[in-house]
Amino acid sequence: MSRKHSLYYKFILGYLVFGILSFLVIGVVSSGWTFRLLLDIRSEALYDEANLLASRYSSIYRGNTPEEEFTQTLIEAVSTYLHSEIWIVDSHGTVVEDSVHSSRVGTVIEDFDPAFTGNRSYDVGSYHNYFSDDVISVCAPITGNYTTHGYVLIHLPFSEIRQTRDTVLNILYISFCIIFGLSLIILLVFTLTVYFPLRKITEAASRYAEGDLKHRLTIHTHDEIGYLADTMNYMAEKLDKGEAYQKEFIANVSHDFRSPLTSIKGYLEAILDGTIPPEMQEKYLQRVISETERLTKLTEGLLTLNSLDQRALLTRSNFDLNQVIKETAASFEGTCGAKNIMLDLTFSDSVTMVYADLGEIQQVLYNLIDNAIKFSHPDSTIYIQSTIKYEKVFVSVKDTGIGIPKDSLKKIWERFYKTDVSRGRDKRGTGLGLSIVREIIQNHGETIDVISTEGVGTEFIFTLPRASG
Repeated sequence: MSRKHSLYYKFILGYLVFGILSFLVIGVVSSGWTFRLLLDIRSEALYDEANLLASRYSSIYRGNTPEEEFTQTLIEAVSTYLHSEIWIVDSHGTVVEDSVHSSRVGTVIEDFDPAFTGNRSYDVGSYHNYFSDDVISVCAPITGNYTTHGYVLIHLPFSEIRQTRDTVLNILYISFCIIFGLSLIILLVFTLTVYFPLRKITEAASRYAEGDLKHRLTIHTHDEIGYLADTMNYMAEKLDKGEAYQKEFIANVSHDFRSPLTSIKGYLEAILDGTIPPEMQEKYLQRVISETERLTKLTEGLLTLNSLDQRALLTRSNFDLNQVIKETAASFEGTCGAKNIMLDLTFSDSVTMVYADLGEIQQVLYNLIDNAIKFSHPDSTIYIQSTIKYEKVFVSVKDTGIGIPKDSLKKIWERFYKTDVSRGRDKRGTGLGLSIVREIIQNHGETIDVISTEGVGTEFIFTLPRASG
């Protein structure tokens, strides 16, 4: 993955774009808003001060001339406070007093218009070119006895507004820089808790794709990233076990196919080259047929397991389990007769209705009974029971045969697994019967357990859902 397409690169780019756009918003939008706000506030303040001065002048006027010493002091104090220049003009536009330039006293303002501000409280400009820079000008009439004696004009340099705006913006810029700097903590947290772990996960995924399933992620956080890492480790472990199982599976299949094929090839070659005389050929041809039946059984077992692995949909229905047990047991009449084994069937009710796949449950019963017969002693009894407990039906197949060694109990469900005792007694077995049984029961969402003592016997117990209604 190129750097410009990485998540971290995009995050950094977005972070920088956010910072630049935020700075531009403060510099452009906030600057305009702040300037207009300050202009409105200062002009309103100037207009209020002009009206206060006009009110004060109205009370001290005597004719057309105010008390000069007092008024001069007053307007100078207010001018200093407002950082502005204050004029007192008479009704004809002649400057009577000036807080800053005394030389301007007596100047007649050309085209003097008391309503120069229009419908606003202020006006912006050079005020008849009396100022070199723009000023904010406000005007308030001095009245008394229903007569206008003059006007109070206050001129505030426009630069005062700009200076105040710049001061406010500087505060905003500094605050933004501090906040932007503190926001680097988010970037640091993202780098440590997201970016670095994701890089490890990406690297691990690449190694898994290359076949290195032994690699493990070392991320021990209790969040989504940690959960993802644990899931990846679990997946790798399962894939590693699956790969090992696949190799073992292929080896077992090869071994189980090679043995009967070798026997068949040997018998047929011996017949063809005359090693086996004609009078013995029938005997060995029967062995060939027996070996081909073993191959057929092995192939059918593999096909059954493959269909179960694909989680084919079950064809569930309500049926009498007791009847299925009777029919399956009856199919072993000849085998049981040869070893003088008796099948003892015990049912808690005359009819036990279950909801399951009839064909697959027949397969389970057949495999378990067949397994019990193989490992039972002659002249023994196999006990088959069905018991109803609440919403479950428990089925037990118990023999009094050779039993299963303790160290083999957990392995009997593995495909192709045969105990050492089994290998000695069951040369024709495929090692797939119990695997098929467990797959079928688990596909039904039920459980199967085994209890066995070597030299005493073995009992398999599985559950099925009881039919409703």
